[in-house]
Amino acid sequence: MRSAALPLLVLALSACSPSLDWREVRLAEAGALALFPCKPELSSHAPTPAEPARMGLAQCKAAGFSFALSWAELPDPSRVEPALQQMREALASKLQARAEAPRPLQVPGMTPNPQALTQRLAGGEQHAQLAVFARGPVVYQALMLGPRYNDTAWDSFAGSLRLAP
Repeated sequence: MRSAALPLLVLALSACSPSLDWREVRLAEAGALALFPCKPELSSHAPTPAEPARMGLAQCKAAGFSFALSWAELPDPSRVEPALQQMREALASKLQARAEAPRPLQVPGMTPNPQALTQRLAGGEQHAQLAVFARGPVVYQALMLGPRYNDTAWDSFAGSLRLAP
């Protein structure tokens, strides 16, 4: 019995993708915490007259998928709800994607908003899983993009999102 179980255990352990090396990343500028399956590159932009929002992006690629968390601090808090909707619509348009019905989203530390949603998009050779949410005037978009859906990786990434108090 033991000798039969050993190959099954080895097979089960090898099914865990070594290319997804999950690590906790604290994004101080964004006030966020997330698990990424690779070391993300960070970039940020200070407000300018042409773009009055403070913005940032953490992104990396692993196992054929791109993972990203972007954020922008809007100068007008009344623009948060429309911005969340526009973020989802802009990605669907860019990918020329068929969008599944969005589902409500809860991220610890977020400000409740009816446009805080998670959604799957299928466009040609690209499949996206995204979440949009906000805290105060800061809007966030978490995104996983790849050749197919990967619900396990998405659940690890999106389920890890936290906003610092």
